[in-house]
Amino acid sequence: MGKITGFLEFDRKVEDYAPVEKRVKNYKEFTLPLKEDELKNQGARCMDCGIPFCHSGCPLGNLIPDFNDAVYRAKWEKAAKILHSTNNFPEFTGRLCPAPCEEACVLGINEDPVTIENIEKNIVETAFEKGWITAQPPTTRTEKKVAVIGSGPAGLAAAQQLNRAGHWVTVFERDERPGGLLRFGIPDFKMEKHVIDRRLKVLEEEGITFKCGVHVGVDIDAQTLKNDFDAVVLSGGATVRRKLPIKGADLKGVVQAMDFLPQNNRRVAGVKTFENEVLATDKNVIVIGGGDTGSDCIGTSIRQGAKSVSNFEIMPMATSERPENQPWPFWPMRLRTSTSHKEGAERFFSISTKEFIGDKDGNLTGLITAEVEWISEPGKRPTLKEVEGTEKEWKCELALLALGFTGSEMTIAEQLGLEADARTNIKASEQDYMTNVPGVFVAGDQRRGQSLIVWAISEGRQAAYHVDTYLMGESFLPLKGEGDLPRV
Repeated sequence: MGKITGFLEFDRKVEDYAPVEKRVKNYKEFTLPLKEDELKNQGARCMDCGIPFCHSGCPLGNLIPDFNDAVYRAKWEKAAKILHSTNNFPEFTGRLCPAPCEEACVLGINEDPVTIENIEKNIVETAFEKGWITAQPPTTRTEKKVAVIGSGPAGLAAAQQLNRAGHWVTVFERDERPGGLLRFGIPDFKMEKHVIDRRLKVLEEEGITFKCGVHVGVDIDAQTLKNDFDAVVLSGGATVRRKLPIKGADLKGVVQAMDFLPQNNRRVAGVKTFENEVLATDKNVIVIGGGDTGSDCIGTSIRQGAKSVSNFEIMPMATSERPENQPWPFWPMRLRTSTSHKEGAERFFSISTKEFIGDKDGNLTGLITAEVEWISEPGKRPTLKEVEGTEKEWKCELALLALGFTGSEMTIAEQLGLEADARTNIKASEQDYMTNVPGVFVAGDQRRGQSLIVWAISEGRQAAYHVDTYLMGESFLPLKGEGDLPRV
């Protein structure tokens, strides 16, 4: 597997970044790629570990040691074929995935793990550059029609797999362009949108139809759509935003992250006017929420010219090392510092926002916080306790709420009579991804709740297998960790 002694000879090396003072002046990606020899050395670090636990860490079951070995041997086209056999869109995961595979890497037990994510990104970028990624339409059609609602990673993966099986696939998207949160949530400095567009071109050439600006459940009755198609796949995502129900939450300047980020992405794409424009320019910005969305708000605010950017997290500051109660190969809740954090934001942990303060015109001028501590008792969930005497007032003209999502919008579910769980996720097991209504399937965040892009792609692929089985009685589409075996 690769070079037997590679992990002893080469240290982990990842891409460098453009200097902060340069990259914050635009919204371009700012990674500086490694040279080919350096990538080969990184591939050589993959051990002959016997049991590749990276497989279990990856929701897609990517054949990681196989493509690492191909990179080490400079067989890039072979590496691209291996990678695409389990992952429809490695250009997305290679940029945006938190890489649970690396946390499960055997080498990572006592050394730095293999740079799996960066190798993946370079494989797919080489494949596009060399022209190896081309449309592969099916040679015959089943004449079955499938509607996919939502064009995020789950919907796109399901659509491509079902199209490969020979079905006619139509993707419905309520926004003006396909991509879901990949296009309207992820800032361009993390992934420029031409990365999505070049893949969409391939999907269209393969025969997939995209209908944008169509809100199923509003513009088209969901039941009418079901009647027109042989199967329906719901992949609309978890879009119900968590609120902060405290005094002053309705002040101008208290803004949901998913109102702020999509607007800026549209601005970068060329949209010039907005009904309710939100800008961080010359404002003291406080981002409430310490996850990836909060990080995206930080980087965007800095690029808009914020006067200051602070980040509040209600949880205590994690350690940089793996916690004892989260042993390898499990995903550890350790401190993660993003490139946006390093661009000038100040982070505060164990802090809770109690009240927003405004002026007589209803504009946000500040907020009040208190420090908190988490009390743990055996057999009980940790409880939150405010630390007395720690109240503090902060100057703030823009507060961005990056608190996550609580479920999906239920309009379609109500029109089709679909069952939902307590978190307003649509019920469907992993056994067949079908809802309580025959012919209606669900995948991605809309089924499992807010999750990762890599999970969305995996769910889309698995749902496609079960849709194909429902329509044809059997399926030759791959399951997790298998190579593609199309029917035609």
